[in-house]
Amino acid sequence: MPEVILKKDCDRRLRIGHLWVFSNEIAEIRGLASDGDITDIKDFRGGFVGRGYINRHSLIAARILTYREETIDRDFFLKRIKKAIDRRERLLPGLKALRLIHSEGDFLPGLIVDRYGDSLSIQTLALGMELWKDTICDILEELLRPRIMVERNDVSVRKLEGLDERKGIIRGSGDPKVVMEENGNRFLVDLLEGQKTGFFLDQRENRERLHEYVKGKKVLDCFCYSGGWSMYAAQGGAKEVIGVDASQGAVDLATENAEINGYSQICKFIKADVFNFLRDVEKKGEKFDVIVLDPPAFVKSKKEVADAVRGYHEINMTAMKLLKDGGILVTSSCSHHIERELFTDILVKAARDAGKSARLLEFRSQGRDHPVLLPMRETEYLKCAFVEISKR
Repeated sequence: MPEVILKKDCDRRLRIGHLWVFSNEIAEIRGLASDGDITDIKDFRGGFVGRGYINRHSLIAARILTYREETIDRDFFLKRIKKAIDRRERLLPGLKALRLIHSEGDFLPGLIVDRYGDSLSIQTLALGMELWKDTICDILEELLRPRIMVERNDVSVRKLEGLDERKGIIRGSGDPKVVMEENGNRFLVDLLEGQKTGFFLDQRENRERLHEYVKGKKVLDCFCYSGGWSMYAAQGGAKEVIGVDASQGAVDLATENAEINGYSQICKFIKADVFNFLRDVEKKGEKFDVIVLDPPAFVKSKKEVADAVRGYHEINMTAMKLLKDGGILVTSSCSHHIERELFTDILVKAARDAGKSARLLEFRSQGRDHPVLLPMRETEYLKCAFVEISKR
């Protein structure tokens, strides 16, 4: 077994449950044949810390799979995957569109598996997990008997692991476009061409909370993509919903979703840059009762945080100005680099600069099928705040 020997005191974070070993924490690597191999992680005295896989060419040089001296083989992955699936069945019984495996949150770092009915979408985001992909697919076929399995490895993070980007059908056959149901709403999902793995499953429980705030209201859904928030707004009794997205494909998909759910008379979708759209609406003096801001990640590395903060500040400040007195802002950030405290500070300053008072009604995170590993703040990436905006 190859060994990663840590520098002095670099085991402390790992011993409380963090799963990543950074390259600058390693003193020595012994006996390694190839990157991606299973290796023991040991402290500077040679004491066992954990067992996982290594990639010397990545900033995250090792990822822990287990804190036990156990064999990493097919049976290991079978037990770990079955445990993740059983947990969903216990917490979210009967749900057919959800995340089945959430990387570090399920102690399977680098592996994501989303379920859309009888179809699976898979990502292997680290070299060590990529080497086990065929075994993992065999196990998923054995446990779930999916109609089709698609890999969505067309993400830039794989380049950091020395992996190519790719996507395609890897098991089964048939149409990669499916219709999923979520809390009574139906959505068209393109497993090969849709954003992320096809849909934003992590906001499911937050979208459901929208019902409490939209009855009889005029709602603006920014960065609407396929209309997830818009469908829930219409379902909750909104009198008018306007969705905005820069992608014509997203606007077309959202329009089709409104049709299949019977909301075409309520929902209207516009192709526009959200920043420009909000500025134009402000000039016109138009007001809304509820505004949803659910942008894509503005920041993918620490060096981009300052620019992202400016972007979040602008859209939230402008949205606050567009709300009627007592209106509701539902605003999100999906980057782990924007931590809860920073996101809250952005909202405080946005309210100040908009000349508004902001009262936090709810502060939420990702759904229970996207578990947060408490010692790893990186796993709590989604922030979703429901804020009441009023005149000062």
